Amino acid sequence: MKIWSRDYSLEELNEMAFGNMAGHLGMEFTEIGPDFLRARMPVDERTRQPVGLLHGGASVALAETLGSVAANLVRSLDGSMGTCVGLEINANHLRPVRSGWVIGETRPLHLGRTTQVWEIRISDERGRLVCVSRITMAVVGKGE
Repeated sequence: MKIWSRDYSLEELNEMAFGNMAGHLGMEFTEIGPDFLRARMPVDERTRQPVGLLHGGASVALAETLGSVAANLVRSLDGSMGTCVGLEINANHLRPVRSGWVIGETRPLHLGRTTQVWEIRISDERGRLVCVSRITMAVVGKGE
């Protein structure tokens, strides 16, 4: 079942990354499914910690970007049905990554009138799970 408020293009989503953290970290949206959103992020000098591993904060930034964007796609990117903002996020870092890309995918666990909960799974290019995250979003403004 399709959960988005309307059809969105990858081009439209990737344009939103200009001039903010998603763009600075090199995130790219790669797929919009009927109930999931996928993006990738490079593991490079922007996203590694000093010892050369993917920074946990970069993984959380990817997770929050995916969850926040997805939550707002359900409501409406123009804010006419309210805006979704993060209330809480957690992450378990499971595997180190030194290079290449990590791929995140988010799916909803709960789509309520005033809150949403999204799970984000981040894997390496070989499909090995790197991080599992969950974000709780508040729906504020119109449609509260």
